[in-house]
Amino acid sequence: MLRNSSKQFGWVSIAIHWLMAAAIIGMFGLGVWMVDLDYYDPWYHRSLWIHQSIGMLLIFLLAFRLVWRLTNPVPEIMGLWWEKLVAIWVHRGHYLLMAAVMITGYLITTAYGRGVDIFGWFEFPALLPADKGRETTLGFWHMLLAWGFMGYIGMHAGAALKHHFIDKDITLLRMLGMNKKNRGDEK
Repeated sequence: MLRNSSKQFGWVSIAIHWLMAAAIIGMFGLGVWMVDLDYYDPWYHRSLWIHQSIGMLLIFLLAFRLVWRLTNPVPEIMGLWWEKLVAIWVHRGHYLLMAAVMITGYLITTAYGRGVDIFGWFEFPALLPADKGRETTLGFWHMLLAWGFMGYIGMHAGAALKHHFIDKDITLLRMLGMNKKNRGDEK
């Protein structure tokens, strides 16, 4: 099933979720590694170009993800009323943090008024005029938001594991494209 239902995530939502999770965690690792590179290191410019290119692709994917989420039903949230309320706000926080990290990255990249070259395929233009001071200020916020987002991802993963191992519900299985029936432990 491609689209979501009230009971299950569709394959598009599942694929976007895991692709973005892997890419964002990988981008964080790349970002942490590249800030310690010396200007003369052969990877100094290459890693930055890769980081910027993937970041822009993630912005496009996030936009698609938001449209997809708004045009698809969201499977029912499991748990007590307060857990459902927390889940709603945590998901909204995820989208907000993702957007903030990606937008600050874009604004850092375009601080000199140049667009972003995306893997040599095309260039996404700078939407704001050059402002060299923006690079330093937003660099700090980009880093802070990225570290905060990693903490948020850790809590999200912990909650998914809690649902799976303690509550024994199908919250995690739904995002893996499974349910108890096709996993073989029907109750």
